[in-house]
Amino acid sequence: MTIMRDEILEQAGIVARLAADPEPFRAAAREARASGARFVLYAARGTSDNAAVYGKYLATILAGLPAGLAVPSAATVYGAAIDFRDCLVVGISQSGETLDVAEYLAQARDAGAFTLAVTNDAGSLLARSAHRVLATGAGVERAVAATKTYTSQLAALAAFWAAWLDDDELAAALAGDVPAAMEAALATEDAVRAVAARLSHADRLIVAGRGFNYATALETALKIKETCYLAAMPFSAADLRHGPIAMVEPQYPVLVLAPAGATRAGMLELQRELHRRGAETYVVADTATVVADATAVVELPRPLPEALSPLAAVIPGQLLALHLSLERGLDPDRPRGLSKVTRTY
Repeated sequence: MTIMRDEILEQAGIVARLAADPEPFRAAAREARASGARFVLYAARGTSDNAAVYGKYLATILAGLPAGLAVPSAATVYGAAIDFRDCLVVGISQSGETLDVAEYLAQARDAGAFTLAVTNDAGSLLARSAHRVLATGAGVERAVAATKTYTSQLAALAAFWAAWLDDDELAAALAGDVPAAMEAALATEDAVRAVAARLSHADRLIVAGRGFNYATALETALKIKETCYLAAMPFSAADLRHGPIAMVEPQYPVLVLAPAGATRAGMLELQRELHRRGAETYVVADTATVVADATAVVELPRPLPEALSPLAAVIPGQLLALHLSLERGLDPDRPRGLSKVTRTY
């Protein structure tokens, strides 16, 4: 059908192959821990920045380390002298050629950080700037809108933090349960296609998630903006309630991400509030989740531990971007004005 769809279908196999060899992640984790790192910063742009948000939750919730998103322009535009001692800085870039991310990583290394590069090109500029490289092994991505490189970045980050924690259970789930759940998530395509038909003439969309799946909301909205030219606005459910929910009126479409985990109850309460306001609510949830009064529910067949659920939960979002683009008579493989590598400094 499209290159984008072909690459969506590749994802489970890529993650299985990446997780089958944990040694590079163990070696990187040993060195990072030995460096004495007590803080984590992620530097990235675009889709990779959404992966960085996921990494921030992994570091904070699982490893108990303060973590945040870097400000690359602080170093590359403003020339700020930053003290990176005791800091683990992780640069994420599919191509490894995002100039400001690579430069930020290089400056962080010179200023005392232990640095990791998460990239699909182990010989890239970003890789050469880091102490250690976590290669994602996704192969050449021909579609402009990133899919398989995003989930391979998530998998690399999960594998690294599993190694940091010596969490064999998490590593085993990443190697076995996650690829199976990703493969099963492809079965949502018919339900997603029906949602795309309903949204074909929409000019706006809210995508709401929370916790680990806030990254899923960010990435789903980005894919829809890139391929459908639709004003898709991502929100943390908590932030949506803090003011922006006022813009929701009857027939306003909202995609609610509610996989199993600590945030599910709150996400379902948000869905009920949106329904009371007359919104059209489209919910992504596990098969066993009871969702009342939604316009449509997309059911994920295989639940995962919450920390790993974004690898499967993003697949309905990717499929929605694909089919909504086609419904609108567009070419999802060639979004206007975009290229595979964006060079910023």
